[in-house]
Amino acid sequence: MTQSGDKDRPPARQANKRGAARLAAVQALYQMDVAGSGVFEITAEYEAFRLGKEVDGALYREADAQWFRAILAGVVENQKTVDPIIRQALTEDWPLSRLDSTLRAILRAGVYELMKREDVPVAVIVSEYVDIAKAFYEEDEPKLVNAVLDRVSRRVRGEGRGKDAT
Repeated sequence: MTQSGDKDRPPARQANKRGAARLAAVQALYQMDVAGSGVFEITAEYEAFRLGKEVDGALYREADAQWFRAILAGVVENQKTVDPIIRQALTEDWPLSRLDSTLRAILRAGVYELMKREDVPVAVIVSEYVDIAKAFYEEDEPKLVNAVLDRVSRRVRGEGRGKDAT
């Protein structure tokens, strides 16, 4: 039974679960990059021990496990396409290899979604990954995430907020 005030809740909860899935995917991509872990091992670990669970006294938010798996597998499967797109969106003095592992993970997940998840609006993807960047960084990194994802969205979807580079 639902009360009349509850009819707006499922979409909000789904969005929160997707946001938690995006954050977990970024953390898992970071872990894969740093530890050299495989996608199946990391997916199993996160689903069994992290998503919606308490770890070292911190409670992980409940996440959309299917969304988590899709981002993780999608980034891994498409990395040879994703990384060159990120490189093109960065300035020449900031190669992808110069970015730290967390920033690379955020950009890879965001670019994957921009490329392959046309059912999700550009503004949602950019906003979610900028928010994730803000959770890890206080300086210019969230602005970099915003700029790179905006450039990529114009390139791969023909939409974005900034002006096209000439």
